[in-house]
Amino acid sequence: MIARKLMLYMACFALTGTATAVRADDTSPAQRSISIGIAGQNIPRYSGSDKHNWQVVPVVQARDGAFFLDSEKGVGYDLQTDNGFWLEHTLGYSLGRSERNSLWRDGSDKLKGMGNINPTVNTAIVVGWSATSWLTLEGKATLPLSESQGVSYQTSVTLVPWQTSTDTVALSSAALFGDSRYMNTNYGVNIRQSRRSGYSFYSAPGGFYGVDTSLTWDHQLTEQWGILVSVDYQWLGSHAADSQIVSRRNEVGTTLGVLYSF
Repeated sequence: MIARKLMLYMACFALTGTATAVRADDTSPAQRSISIGIAGQNIPRYSGSDKHNWQVVPVVQARDGAFFLDSEKGVGYDLQTDNGFWLEHTLGYSLGRSERNSLWRDGSDKLKGMGNINPTVNTAIVVGWSATSWLTLEGKATLPLSESQGVSYQTSVTLVPWQTSTDTVALSSAALFGDSRYMNTNYGVNIRQSRRSGYSFYSAPGGFYGVDTSLTWDHQLTEQWGILVSVDYQWLGSHAADSQIVSRRNEVGTTLGVLYSF
């Protein structure tokens, strides 16, 4: 589910004080760091669900120069230039989706008969540009490696209208895209699924399918401790919303997290 990933990414993004808006101003050598924390999320059970559930997820981050480990994004590295451009490459893991209610991944009893979407190893490539200290542009492609589940893309813009030594407010909006295989994995209903679930057959076309917008406030209590509050809104376009498994095309989620860095 895209909203879940984006929200947790924003939590990690803000709590560690490594907001992309700071990238352009940080010319000091990268140092080793470790951060651990926990985040509570109230989010839809899956993309298009009309039911929410609470999840508590761990947040773990470690960095050594350009290389990093992130509990959400996986393992990877990033390369930055003096003019604000950067390239990030990660190897991660997607938990997939269940046809039953789940406390640890996307899933709902409403999907009974649709079958599970298997977990998969994936790789993601991100190209970004910090145009100013308050404006960041980014493009991302995520490709599955262990399962043929299609490719997803997103282009995003992040604004930082307010930033002090202890507080950061960030507004991020992403346009979401997927190829035909990705769309049918997540929103399509094939003939077998239709017979088992009762949902009408639907072949989802590839292309633009939604917008995901997050407003995040990060507050540093001390040099080590930080807290985060984030509100996420996702709107699904017709390529996704025309599927019968989508009960609600407008979804809101919230995140509250705390992180300790050392």
